[in-house]
Amino acid sequence: MVATALSKAVRMSPRKVSVVAALVRGRTVSDALTILEHTPRRPAEALRKAVLSAKANAQHNHNYKPDSLYISEISVTAGPRFKRYRAAARGRALRYARKTSHIKVVVEGDKRELKKKTADMPATNIQAKGVK
Repeated sequence: MVATALSKAVRMSPRKVSVVAALVRGRTVSDALTILEHTPRRPAEALRKAVLSAKANAQHNHNYKPDSLYISEISVTAGPRFKRYRAAARGRALRYARKTSHIKVVVEGDKRELKKKTADMPATNIQAKGVK
């Protein structure tokens, strides 16, 4: 099972976010975070937060090794638009839309081996001998 993170209604245009998302598509998570930290564009911060969230989900919820994680899918879709009006000549009002984005990051990697708990181990012969 893959680990995902979803950032909804990010207040940036999907077209501008997609340009930065293309820089990290298919890379390892550590490489992607390095690239996003040194990218001087506003969508880089929102994408960095989404990648960090996907990494945390993979480690804590799906038990993946943090060093083996890579971005298998990153998609940016259009979110809801905020309709606004701007004053124009002759007393008119022109309508414009403030665009938002949904960012989806999917990461995959190698699973960690589960450690056996002591309660799951078979009982020894100590109890059978009567030693307490």
